[in-house]
Amino acid sequence: MQSAATVLVTGGSGFLGSRCVIDLLSAGFNVRITVRHASREAEARRMLQSAGVDAGDRLSSCVADLRSDANWLAAVAGCRYVLHVASPFPETVPKDENDIIGPARDGTIRVLRASREAGVRRVVVTSSFAAIGYGHEPQERPFDESSWTNLNSADVHPYIKSKTLAERAAWDFIAKEGGSLELSVVNPVGIFGPLLSLDTSTSIVIVQRLIDGMMPGCPKLRFGVVDVRDVSDLHLRAMQSPAAKNERFLAVAGNFLSIREMGQILRRHLGNAARKVPSFEVPNWLVRIAALRIPAAKQILPELGKAKNATSDKAKHCLGWQPRSSEEALVATGESLLQLRQRKVG
Repeated sequence: MQSAATVLVTGGSGFLGSRCVIDLLSAGFNVRITVRHASREAEARRMLQSAGVDAGDRLSSCVADLRSDANWLAAVAGCRYVLHVASPFPETVPKDENDIIGPARDGTIRVLRASREAGVRRVVVTSSFAAIGYGHEPQERPFDESSWTNLNSADVHPYIKSKTLAERAAWDFIAKEGGSLELSVVNPVGIFGPLLSLDTSTSIVIVQRLIDGMMPGCPKLRFGVVDVRDVSDLHLRAMQSPAAKNERFLAVAGNFLSIREMGQILRRHLGNAARKVPSFEVPNWLVRIAALRIPAAKQILPELGKAKNATSDKAKHCLGWQPRSSEEALVATGESLLQLRQRKVG
């Protein structure tokens, strides 16, 4: 009976969403994805085929937009579970922060409300470390699921606000009007790992820019790293395990890495292909000067030089989750990126 269940994946043609679709199909589920345009189903199928997966009639799609109420009841109809993966993540700061906060928060409520009405058993929401570890004073203790980003801090970026407010709204909805609907939340750090297409996520852009030599040097920033395959695995565990009901799970592979350390890993494993990766760190004062005329540099100023870490002990102990190393995730990112570029040229 379990193998016949249908799972809705919002954002099923994206970097994480497509990996969730692969794992769900491999586990015997039927999958429906939401797409903003009908043509995206064909693109999603092409990505699956590049991973050796022929979905056949076990994959379907429904056109639905997080900014509109239309079609969400149809999207969740007949589904036992929902993985709400879709969320906006712009490369540049929008002029109005509500352009990103609104779709993230209101879209999450649309998915939850439709899921409750359709009798879905559990929704797994993809939140982020962005909802956990920002706006705080420096701390030696690793961040865990008990922490929430401090929205009263002036240093909190609109994307970070959007993820925090969307997750807060999800928990509030479940508490006040969720009925029998169950909720689990996954909070990944930067998601890396093998790509299925060159339509990449924002975190992958870091590796792209390192390999292409677009960074003259490495700013003093530290990131958590986790492999997309392991984030997908954690979603499936959170979807099915009784222990995951009404819990949030931080997904990080190990200690946070500096951009310089990430570059060292790429150079060590990719050889000549990583020859343009910078090897030195840029002083903070120089980044601040650059921020006067480069918007992308301005965005990172609040995190410059901050020592930060996080732990996935809860996911490991409660759900038996065992992620790949940060090094393996980064190498897989670089190798797949280079392979996809070669295919495009060929």
